[in-house]
Amino acid sequence: MTMPTKPAHCSRYYDEPAALKDTDGTSHWVTRSANFAVVATQAQAGSVLERIGQPDEYMLLLPEQVGARIESGSQAVTCEGDSLTILPPGNSRVTVSSQGWVYRIFSNLAVDIMAAADNADEYVDGAPHVAPMIAWPDPVGGFKLRHYKLADYVRADNSMRLFRSTNLMINIFVPQTKPRDVRKMTPHSHADFEQGSLSLAGSYVHHLRYPWTPDMTTWREDEHGAVNSPSLIVIPPNAIHTTQAVGSDRTRLVDVFSPPRGDFSLKPGLVRNADEYPLPESLASISASSGIIA
Repeated sequence: MTMPTKPAHCSRYYDEPAALKDTDGTSHWVTRSANFAVVATQAQAGSVLERIGQPDEYMLLLPEQVGARIESGSQAVTCEGDSLTILPPGNSRVTVSSQGWVYRIFSNLAVDIMAAADNADEYVDGAPHVAPMIAWPDPVGGFKLRHYKLADYVRADNSMRLFRSTNLMINIFVPQTKPRDVRKMTPHSHADFEQGSLSLAGSYVHHLRYPWTPDMTTWREDEHGAVNSPSLIVIPPNAIHTTQAVGSDRTRLVDVFSPPRGDFSLKPGLVRNADEYPLPESLASISASSGIIA
């Protein structure tokens, strides 16, 4: 590697001014990567989150006890929270029924969202280390509102809850109630995509180590960034990273990727809505030749 890895970006929504504020007091924080953006909203009861002419699917994540009515075309669902909803292209409306934090995740096709991000300036010159977002095949049955109650997707053998759409992948970890074992950390890196780690509850330390280049003046010290919730860190390609839950409070972490990850998608049963979203031809051929049912 000859070019230095760009630093990670961390947005601490609990301690930073909102990027946007509605007349009813609803506040929005926006952070982007090359291919996705997260909008964290501190909503009031009755707050309306509307998208007109949305070009592609986006995701809505509601924590526990934050309810909403979600509408798209002739479809509607009312929920009490602890859910993920994938909304189709076009017009949609989310009416929040109780005060709390609400999270929406968009691809880079939502250009208005990308432009409003607190770190938009970091991407003025593009992202040469990041592979471009290429949409996966259309979902089975066409684009429509798809709603998942997260309590229905808890497994005893795995804390990961992965869902994908045509353009995004989200991993909603099962909430934890104790600090992470310091002898069981998982440092790793990604060659050509960014990872967003969204903290919904509790405190974490994000540990990062950057690769060295031949130019020693570009070397960066290791980072051990302590954060509370809600917050989002965008981790660049090639940076070695692992996240540590700390303290005795309940913790909730969500990882975000765009486009969907092929390695996760090829692991049988790991993506909970894989039957609704077909693999691209390149991955489908790998799945077929290896006998994997994705």
